[in-house]
Amino acid sequence: MYCRAILVLSLLQLLCLAYGQLHPTTPARYQKLPSLREQAAILDGWRDERVANIPALLTKYRMDAWLISQREHAEDPLWWSVKYATEYAPHRRTVLLFHTNTSTLAGQPNPLRWVDNTGAVWPELHQVLERYRPHRIALNTDKFIAFSSGLHVGEYEALAEELGERWMERTVNEPMLAIEYVAARVPGQLDYYRDLQEITWALVEEAFSEKVITPGVTTTEDVEWWYREKMLLLNVTTWNHPRVSVITPESFPGWSGTKDIIHEGDLLHVDFGITAMGMNTDVQHMAYVLRTSQGETDAPQGLKEGLKSANKMQDIVLEKMQAGKTGNEVLSESLIEMIDEGIRGQIYCHPIGDYGHAPGAVMGFTNLPYFVPVLGELRILPNTYYSIELYAYSFVPERNETLRFRVEENAYWNATTEQWHFVRGRQERFHLVNARAEYTPTLFVQS
Repeated sequence: MYCRAILVLSLLQLLCLAYGQLHPTTPARYQKLPSLREQAAILDGWRDERVANIPALLTKYRMDAWLISQREHAEDPLWWSVKYATEYAPHRRTVLLFHTNTSTLAGQPNPLRWVDNTGAVWPELHQVLERYRPHRIALNTDKFIAFSSGLHVGEYEALAEELGERWMERTVNEPMLAIEYVAARVPGQLDYYRDLQEITWALVEEAFSEKVITPGVTTTEDVEWWYREKMLLLNVTTWNHPRVSVITPESFPGWSGTKDIIHEGDLLHVDFGITAMGMNTDVQHMAYVLRTSQGETDAPQGLKEGLKSANKMQDIVLEKMQAGKTGNEVLSESLIEMIDEGIRGQIYCHPIGDYGHAPGAVMGFTNLPYFVPVLGELRILPNTYYSIELYAYSFVPERNETLRFRVEENAYWNATTEQWHFVRGRQERFHLVNARAEYTPTLFVQS
């Protein structure tokens, strides 16, 4: 009987997905993450899986070696994706040499690592290069892409002086090495990423409720700081300060929320994400503050139609996001279909993972709505995560005004279906703040 019930529930969930009903049917719960000690072991396992893919990545881009040189407080962005969980900085000068596991370096540690402040690293590195004789050595010196430009000027000058012309003339800038390495996910991460998504949703659902908001009293800044304090209790952190706003015709996506007292009838918005287990989330959700003093029990229909338009834009983007296309191609195709559907809005999607704004192809920026140089010309990579971030314009008759309906959800690449799927569905109905309702505290659950 239990198995049959599970099967029926699974079939119902599939039907919901098939018909576009992607809003989770049950409230989010605060998932209990592993202890920090357990997390460290998990993170190190993921790190080893990812590093094991570097020789194949070097071969793909016709590189024999990849040299990273960095000092404490001047870390290469790559460091945070190749270090072990209990490492917090590359002490002294830390030099890493990744190789293809061929020739004289076969079976050697990968990467070879030196931690040194005496200069002893240089003769030892010379000896390795003499044995290995790499023809193409990648350096992170790209002038356009941050993840591929982590070699600081001082370190570059030190390399040039110590390695000499013989080896420096073999160095190459190949930005895709860092982009592909940092962006790629390993299978074990997804289950925990689902937990992070549910924690993120649980935070939003609690923040946008009568437990936190008292109309006429609570401010948007109060809610922002509630997020920060609550995250500390959950043993997670964030990569950006939560931005809570009252949406008006003048409000525009930006780097800060508004400074408003929240009232009945307000349309609220939050943009934030959490950081835990070496991964980041990034969501934008909206809430409606019910006019309970007037007996209101649901959001006005005009607001619901606006959210539907934003959901339709999400559908369009996911359909166009085929691996191998450039970000600008996806952006252009999506904008054309939006015109066909009669939808006005803007798209600004980005990769997410080790960083909130991770390496890879982007589809639009708020200030570059039609074409993005460099990052927009990169190709969509499979086996990655993305933030589907955008807004739709929609006229709201009940307010006699046009508003931006701003949404964002995280999606992952499913290698089996070769499609993108939302990690925990998406917002398809407003969070409702009911000042007269009695709330039930959200409980922790064991994942």
